Amino acid sequence: MISTRGRYALRVMLDLAENSDGAYVAMKEVAERQQVSLKYLERILPLLVEQKLVEGVRGKGGGYRLTREPDEYPLGEILRATEGDLAPVACLEKGAKPCPRAKGCKTLPMWKELDELICNYLDNKTLADLLDDKSK
Repeated sequence: MISTRGRYALRVMLDLAENSDGAYVAMKEVAERQQVSLKYLERILPLLVEQKLVEGVRGKGGGYRLTREPDEYPLGEILRATEGDLAPVACLEKGAKPCPRAKGCKTLPMWKELDELICNYLDNKTLADLLDDKSK
């Protein structure tokens, strides 16, 4: 399940894509447009900056902006920056200890297939796709 943090990160990225035109956008403006607490956004943005998805400048005229074009942001990358692993079950998470039941697990192939479907879907959809969908 994608948390509020992941959903808000997508909304922030979309907002920056729609409203920046290359300029820095104040987080206060994004918070108002997205109806999200500024304090909450201030906890999400460092994750996006750390992964170099956005860049920020402090002070007058400061704010945040995308580091790439919207079509260069797979949604999976954004969600992994805020959510970590997107695996549907703990045994498929990156770095998980091998499950002692894996050899005989009849559900493991289904979980692996679901994980692959989720990752393929999110890694092949971009911010640009969401922007295009919103204009229809």
